[in-house]
Order: sequence, then structure tokens, then C-alpha cells
Amino acid sequence: MTSTQDLFSRLVDIIRQLRDPETGCPWDKEQTHASLKPFLIEEAYETLDAIDNAPEKLPEELGDVLLQVLLHAQIGSDEKAFSIDDVITILSEKMIHRHPHIFGDESATTPEEVIDTWEKRKEAEGRKSTLSGVPSSFPALLRCHEIGRKVARVGFDWDSVGGVQKKVAEEAKELLEELMNDEAPESRIEEEFGDLLFTLAQLARKLGFHSEELLQKANDKFIQRFEKLEELSDGNPSELSRQDLEELWKKVKAGF
Repeated sequence: MTSTQDLFSRLVDIIRQLRDPETGCPWDKEQTHASLKPFLIEEAYETLDAIDNAPEKLPEELGDVLLQVLLHAQIGSDEKAFSIDDVITILSEKMIHRHPHIFGDESATTPEEVIDTWEKRKEAEGRKSTLSGVPSSFPALLRCHEIGRKVARVGFDWDSVGGVQKKVAEEAKELLEELMNDEAPESRIEEEFGDLLFTLAQLARKLGFHSEELLQKANDKFIQRFEKLEELSDGNPSELSRQDLEELWKKVKAGF
């Protein structure tokens, strides 16, 4: 039986051959760290979709994510900047350093204690700010959730869900006031809308939800319902009146 080490070495060599300057694949040879950015994001989301909807495809999707890692590592090697060995070594050392309850003499018996240990270790590694570890490239709702979670760790948070509910009502009131003000600049409405979205995401966090996942589920539900509406309208919803569409929508909602 082929060992994991042999399988991994074969895969690394395949990627090296694809990037060979003379005999490699034309597409793979021209890729850069920057050009591969969209593919890394795409493969990550396809993996999430497999987890939720097609777990039998998870090995394939994880392989596609691994492909992106290996391509970046090979580009780093080609540029004599770093190699896959560096990637593995850095990751291994990080895992050992951030899990002293497993590889050291510290203790952590709950997931919360583990997270606390992880964050303290990150701080010891020279993090400049509580929020410096939140990438600006995150999707907005995911970034919002992480911002709230991290500042809550240092005590900057509402004491209860009720406190966030009051803040949501306050932000909603401010947005409605701006919308009703004919002289309100667009930038002001935009700012108030953003404040409301941010606070709603924090309410989800305090309730134990993740706003990114909640919105994805809401998107999926809407798509299912609209596809059913299209079916009931014989595939021609644009030919129906607004009133007819509303009636069909009510029927669809009753069935979901």
C-alpha cells in the first residue's frame, strides 16, 4: 500500500512538472500568486458547498483546495522565495506552539479554554492589535463577525442580547430618519445603512449565530421559492402582473 508520504511526494512532483519552464502546461506556467487569488476563493466556497450539500464530493473539493496550496508553494519555489517544505514546517511549528495543552505542560479542557490559549499565543507572537488578525479580504459579514468576536474577548461588548437589540432599534431609527429626510446626502444614508448591518451582525453573534451563514441560508431559501414561482408561472414570471406575482409568492411561501 502506498504511504501518505509517497502520495504527497508524487503530487508535489506533478505540480512541479506542470510548472516546468520548458515542458510544463502553458496555463500553469503563467500563473502567479495574484492570478490564482480568485481560484483559491472559488475552491474554498465549493468546499463549503460540498460540506452543506454534497459530502460525497468533499474529498475532491479538498483536493482542489490542496492544489491551490501546492501551486502557490511551487511558484514560491520557482521564485526562490519559499518551498512546500517551508509551508509545512511553519504550519507544524505553529500548531505545536499554539497547542501547549497538547504538546506542552499547560491545561485546556474546554473549547473556550483552547480558543483563549490560541489567542494569547498569537498575541505573544507580536500581534499589534486585537483586530490585526482580521483580514480585510474577508467577506463583509464574516469580517464583521470576527471583529465583534475578537473585541468581545477583551471586554468590549454588550452585556446582554437585550443591549444589542436596543442598539439595532436605535440604528434602524437613525436610518429611517435619514431616508425620510429629502436633504440627506447619499453618503449619510450609506453610513447609517452600514451601521445597521454591522449591528445586526453583532446581534446574530450574541445569539450564537453566524450572520454569513444566516444570509447564505436566506439566499438559498429565496432561490428555492423563486424557482418554484417560475414553475407555477410556466417559466414566464415577467408576463404576469405584480398582483399575480404576489399571489403566486404567497402560495409558494405557504408550501415552504
